[in-house]
Parts: sequence; structure tokens; C-alpha cells
Amino acid sequence: MATSYDYASLYRSSVGFDRIFNLLENAQRGRSSNDWPPYDIVKTDDDTYRISIAVAGFAQNDLDITFQSNLLTVTGKKQE
Repeated sequence: MATSYDYASLYRSSVGFDRIFNLLENAQRGRSSNDWPPYDIVKTDDDTYRISIAVAGFAQNDLDITFQSNLLTVTGKKQE
């Protein structure tokens, strides 16, 4: 799933750099990317990755997966 970083442990060991961590936290909050549906990317080998997407209510036949120009697109349509 998407990861959120906690910089609290770094505040103690980096006196004077607290402004940088505040900027990082604010930038992380202001992300415009869409983190829905939840996903997980797992490195299985040196050049191999597995992507798991939580799409409750959809069967494998309901999903259309396309890859073009370094962009992976997953669309779902419920069949009636």
C-alpha cells in the first residue's frame, strides 16, 4: 500500500534541520497523485516486480490492464 513516512525519530539527531523535515512533511501531504485503489509493489528479483491492486467487487474479467509509454493503466467495468 502507499507509504507514509514518519520523520519524528530524525528530529532528535538533526538539530537545526527541523525546517527541512517540516517541508518534507508538507510536501508529502500536498501530493496530488491518486492513491486509490490501494496497491503494493514487491520486488521479486533483480529486474522483476509484482504489483498487487485491491479492487474489491471486481472479477479478473472486469479489469482491463494496458501498458503504454511507461504508464500502467487499470480500468474496471462491471459486466451486467
